[in-house]
Amino acid sequence: MTATAAVIGLGAMGFPIARHLLAAGIDVTVQDLDDTKREAARELGAHVAASAADAARQADAIAVFVPTDRDVLDVCFGRSGALAGARNGAVVLLCSSLRPETCAKVAAAAPPGVDVLDAALTGGVRGAEEGAVNLLVGGDAEVLDRVRPLLEPWTSAVHHLGPLGAGQVGKTANNLVHWAQICAITEALELARRGGVSVPVLRRALMDGPTDSRTLRELERMRLTWHAKDLANTAELANEVGMDIPMAQTAREVMRGITVADVAGLLADRPLHGEESR
Repeated sequence: MTATAAVIGLGAMGFPIARHLLAAGIDVTVQDLDDTKREAARELGAHVAASAADAARQADAIAVFVPTDRDVLDVCFGRSGALAGARNGAVVLLCSSLRPETCAKVAAAAPPGVDVLDAALTGGVRGAEEGAVNLLVGGDAEVLDRVRPLLEPWTSAVHHLGPLGAGQVGKTANNLVHWAQICAITEALELARRGGVSVPVLRRALMDGPTDSRTLRELERMRLTWHAKDLANTAELANEVGMDIPMAQTAREVMRGITVADVAGLLADRPLHGEESR
């Protein structure tokens, strides 16, 4: 396939992915509402489109990186939406964290000859910056194979999980593990600190044991954003499949009280705010 791509949404994920595509020699058209982001992409060599439809017109793969389900529908639908501009043979990659039914709506509205994959990203902003995204994909496996050359510059692994929507289900499972790990790790480290053990010393020890994880090693680099949306999606999926999720419910409550500043203080072995007065 001709190596042409459109990137719609130049946020923390979309911009570095556009940069990796350009560095790989791929022709990239971008679209975003922010003038500064559009100009930064232009300086890297991207074409800048006035609308999602214009961005999609010459692209073989149209990757959507906008925050919410509503945003995805807005940039895909309508006269200026990506589906209106997508040409025959194009593939729309829904890379945001979405509900599976949103993916189904986009696929149902796609014109003949335009395929849709849900391509959920794991690895966070660091993965995007490093070109090492772990991609969880739902949709037609043959369509995925068609666009793999446009995924290679910004992914470390691509997993086909099943039909359309399966990537988002996988991302929801990933997010539950991610947020639950943060809750457990911070609670365990604080318990040890109050018990008189140095947090940095213990953390290094845990990295040599069966509790080691990327989350443990990179805790101070976590932005702790999107937990409310991610865990709300977990609750919706659990309700649909009739499953109790006590761990997710606990994580949803606990994450409300964990801040980046709290984590930084904990890892520096400082008391949490307000503990000094107890």
